[in-house]
Amino acid sequence: MKNLNIVKVANIITIFVMAFVLVAPLFANAQFTVPSAGNTGLPNEASASAIIMRIIQILLAVAGLIAVIFLIVGGFRYILAGGNEEAAESAKKTITNAIIGIVIVILAFVIVRVISNALVSSQV
Repeated sequence: MKNLNIVKVANIITIFVMAFVLVAPLFANAQFTVPSAGNTGLPNEASASAIIMRIIQILLAVAGLIAVIFLIVGGFRYILAGGNEEAAESAKKTITNAIIGIVIVILAFVIVRVISNALVSSQV
């Protein structure tokens, strides 16, 4: 039996974990109801601004998920560096960039929320 390279095993495990993390929310929402004839299933406020805000929130959630995945991958790479300085430095850079990405996503979410609240309150 050939010796498996630990990096290859870690990459395979990471791919399976990422696939599970991406698919798990679909199973949580498996039960749904069909709207009645008079109900379109859309929220009461189906204006263009509400749709745009929902799209922005979804994109920010996806970006946050990707940043967290990179943080996890960087952690695995750092743990599995095994004394290799170049691999450890690369993993540290991945972790640092992932943390910066998470902070940017959080700040973007706050900015979008503040602007949308200001626009909604000014329309009333």
